[in-house]
Amino acid sequence: MTDSPVRLLLADDHPVVRAGLRAVLETEPGMVVVAEAATAEEAVTRAAQGDVDVVLMDLQFGKGMNGAEATAAIAARPGAPRVLIVTTYDSDADTLPAIEAGATGYLLKDAPPEDLADAVRTAAAGGTALAPAVADRLMNRLRTPGTTLTRRETEVLALVADGLSNQAIGQRLHLTEGTVKSHLARVYAKLDVDSRTAAVATAASLGLIRR
Repeated sequence: MTDSPVRLLLADDHPVVRAGLRAVLETEPGMVVVAEAATAEEAVTRAAQGDVDVVLMDLQFGKGMNGAEATAAIAARPGAPRVLIVTTYDSDADTLPAIEAGATGYLLKDAPPEDLADAVRTAAAGGTALAPAVADRLMNRLRTPGTTLTRRETEVLALVADGLSNQAIGQRLHLTEGTVKSHLARVYAKLDVDSRTAAVATAASLGLIRR
């Protein structure tokens, strides 16, 4: 069994990125790319066919399902392949939903080829592979839980950063306007700020939301 190649599915909406990943991974001994997917939905369907060991998943696709949602759908099935996120985004707003969804690794697209290959091998063996910046921030969250935002608080603040009003945020997240205000009040207290602008600026500087 140890001599069987690790079978890979590349899920990214950019053909150039998929070609780059394929070029790197197919030069590695013991790895074979069995399929590619240009949408998250396609990745979920393809991963269910039973001939994939590791899915390399982007987080952002043009339309429809995102990478975290696809990861959750893949991970929910029995005997599911491992999912390794490979993305350009390293904010908590990106990493936490993906890891909560069941991703076994999280790598950035600027990682050296050898790191990518090592992460695939680690994921295939059932281990966890995290980009150093992501691992550092997750450790900091565990060390200082009082200052870290919950997933919902992060979602609310990310929408504030996008310019949405409390009412619009409530509609987007299916929350009452009062609940949105409560989340923001807790965000202000944790970040020690007193305005939406300051909250967004501070959270971005701490890597809690995408700049």
